[in-house]
Amino acid sequence: MDAPAPGRLDSINVSGGGVPKLPIAEAAITVEGVEGDRQRDRRYHGGPDRAVTVFSSECIAALRAEGHPIEAGSTGENLTVSGIDWTHATPGARLEIGEVRLEITRYATPCANITGSFAGGDIARVGHKANPGWSRVCARVLVAGHVRVGDRVQLLEPTAEHGGAA
Repeated sequence: MDAPAPGRLDSINVSGGGVPKLPIAEAAITVEGVEGDRQRDRRYHGGPDRAVTVFSSECIAALRAEGHPIEAGSTGENLTVSGIDWTHATPGARLEIGEVRLEITRYATPCANITGSFAGGDIARVGHKANPGWSRVCARVLVAGHVRVGDRVQLLEPTAEHGGAA
């Protein structure tokens, strides 16, 4: 079976703490996360298994079409990607973004900090339990490196050796 067509890195987003995270053109990604990005509360954000948060440009566009005032980075994602089947961005899947390799570890739990991105404050709109396939995801860094807006993105689904079905 042929590999799916690659996607694209549309936005790299960072902040000194909190949201929105603002776009930059390029960044180094280490096991600690995206260079220049900080989290206010490390109990709930960051750390090795939540070093990078990723979201789909297509989900953002669909949410905007529903009337939500969401933008790339406004829900705290570090990397906004397009052109991949987001319903397959599940724990255990891997993302290749330029020279960087990530492993999705979990769905990002919506918190009150992102209320402003949703009409009526409906943060559950991107909650995996309420709306599977619409969540941001957290990832650990397997291979550190440098990314630039426009880099190629490839989603590799989990294999039996990495916790998923073959």
